[in-house]
Amino acid sequence: MTTERITDDLQRLLRLLPQQVQDALQTQEQSTSLLEVVLDLGRLPEARYPGRAQVLGDRPLTRDDLDATVSRLGSFGADNRAGIERTLHRISAIRNRQGDVVGLTCRIGRAVFGTVAMVRDLLDSGESLLLMGRPGVGKTTALREIARVLADDLHKRVVVIDTSNEIAGDGDIPHPAIGRARRMQVARPELQHQVMIEAVENHMPEVIVIDEIGTELEAQAARTIAERGVMLVATAHGNALANLIKNPTLSDLVGGIQSVTLGDDEARRRRTQKTVLERAADPTFPVAVEMHSRNRWAVHIDVAATVDQLLRGLPARAQERELTAEGSLRLVESSQPKRPAHPGRPALAAVPVPSPHVAPLPPDDTEAEAKDDLQLLCCGITPQLVEEASRRHRWPVRVVDDLADADVILSMRQGLGRQPSLRRQARELKVPILVIKADTLPQVERAVDRLVSRRGDRSEPVPAGVSQSQDDELAGLEECRLAVERVVMPEGRPVELLPRTERVRRMQEELVQRYRLRSDVFGSAEQCRLRVFPP
Repeated sequence: MTTERITDDLQRLLRLLPQQVQDALQTQEQSTSLLEVVLDLGRLPEARYPGRAQVLGDRPLTRDDLDATVSRLGSFGADNRAGIERTLHRISAIRNRQGDVVGLTCRIGRAVFGTVAMVRDLLDSGESLLLMGRPGVGKTTALREIARVLADDLHKRVVVIDTSNEIAGDGDIPHPAIGRARRMQVARPELQHQVMIEAVENHMPEVIVIDEIGTELEAQAARTIAERGVMLVATAHGNALANLIKNPTLSDLVGGIQSVTLGDDEARRRRTQKTVLERAADPTFPVAVEMHSRNRWAVHIDVAATVDQLLRGLPARAQERELTAEGSLRLVESSQPKRPAHPGRPALAAVPVPSPHVAPLPPDDTEAEAKDDLQLLCCGITPQLVEEASRRHRWPVRVVDDLADADVILSMRQGLGRQPSLRRQARELKVPILVIKADTLPQVERAVDRLVSRRGDRSEPVPAGVSQSQDDELAGLEECRLAVERVVMPEGRPVELLPRTERVRRMQEELVQRYRLRSDVFGSAEQCRLRVFPP
């Protein structure tokens, strides 16, 4: 069992602040939860805590107050940050157009020992590890302790690339929080990728630790380092792996995304369009962690498999871990309870994920409480909008990830056009689809209200195939448009579309004619389909 321990050297920071701020903070309680102190010219100083702010004193700050504080600090770097030697505190400046300091953000830096228990078993594997999460969730704090454990407990040769001296503190001597790990400072933030390569070439590390990979050059340097057999531990902004996939600058960290044109047989086998998105290469980071809070993380053991699932429009499952108050680690069950599969629908088997040293939570009665909720699968709709609408009106609605669990699919037109396989599976499983025009809260509220009302009226069940014919038409036209614009015209190759009804084929033919292209019909009966020829 690991007990969390915190050290912050708070008094060394307080001695640099204006006297009225020092006096006010000395009387403040809960100093262990203090996040930052904000000093702005002409305003009352503030102490910020999680979820609240506290005014310090009753006199607005003058320019003399700010100048005196700046004079006690070290020099500011190119990123407008300064620090206090051998502490983890960070002071960031706000300047006016003339370059004068008109505001200071004094962020409290703490060495927190014990959080590494969340991923301690992953460090033994030697696989590169990526930490993601919103600012302030504790990525840098976790990175600092991971560096110490790798260097002191696992006896690895660890080099920390410390761009803003936030990991190992200000000054030439690193903070003890990183243990025996070595630290390389970066003169200017834009040179971080060069220092990363220099560390590998000159100092023979087994592990490189990097905070905030944020540019394409840094992502490329990370891949170069990984290909040389060096373990990487890094952070990146983004709440979830799905955000990273959509980020063109950082998507290479998880393998990169490319557009691929499938052959006829393969497209038919997958039941998808011929042009699809696929992972371009192996991920730079085989393991990724989504930090939802300081004590609750979601771990993706196999990033490659997760990215493949997300690109195919399938839900990706992560291992939820939680650190208890006693310092023990436990596996948290999914917040989406699983119901028995509907008659005629295939049950999806859960894939077990190894979790050494993790104790599962005891079962609860959540499933029994939610059995009467309307299970809704979103396609192109932001799930948070459905949850917000449900909370606002207290509707018994639950968002699910699996088609086997869904009572109904709520979709936008474009969403179904991009996932024709989902539409076919819904038709086979007799899951109704409701199509709305826009991904907005008013549209979602009206749709969910309609679904809940029909579900409550047992004499009028939700009809299977709501807007189904319209979905087929829209999906067929979207498939045709993508084929023409991405393959036929730019590459000069014919494309054979998926089998459609006669009505949809006629609409596709009219669309092809608008592009001044030629098409013909092939196959018979249910396999009748359109082939589009280049000019």
